[in-house]
Amino acid sequence: MIDNKANLFIDFINKYVTLSELESKLILERVNIRKYLKGQYVVQQGDVCRYSGFVISGCTRTFYVDDTGEEHIVMFSIENWWASEIGSFVSQKPSDYNVQCIENTELIQLSFEDQEVLFKEIPKLERFFRLILEQAFVASQKRIVSNFSLSAKEQYILFTKQYPEIEKRIPQYMAASYLGISKEFLSKIKKQFKM
Repeated sequence: MIDNKANLFIDFINKYVTLSELESKLILERVNIRKYLKGQYVVQQGDVCRYSGFVISGCTRTFYVDDTGEEHIVMFSIENWWASEIGSFVSQKPSDYNVQCIENTELIQLSFEDQEVLFKEIPKLERFFRLILEQAFVASQKRIVSNFSLSAKEQYILFTKQYPEIEKRIPQYMAASYLGISKEFLSKIKKQFKM
């Protein structure tokens, strides 16, 4: 029997669509819980992402490594967020990104194959995932606009307002990578707020 923590996933889905007891049971039969240690990868660049992951506890970062070996962080995931490489998961093609645990992390995982079965058994799940993907797309578009239109200082302020919990849980160099600036420049920005 799956851990009761999986009920957190059911509760999350019920915020978007209403599941019957039978539908909840069908989902719980197909998900599993996986624990990762700090530093472990959920998926690595070049591998196919086989599972979507819902964060029960912990924190992950999604990033890619360019040809010079530099890391570029594109997102963080904490409790009640998704931690998987959606492009690779949906296409079942090699991932452009790494998903790595910043803290010890527990994920509720659903395989691509099981998700496809559940879409047939519970059609409203497609609506749930569409709504989640729409939110993610809008957030991504807003981030692109802020990257083009805001100064580094303004981006940092926005980041701390939108994601105060994340900012407290990640090292400064990761916040700098996410913002597209050097950690030294981020230090200068943060010092301005202490004056």
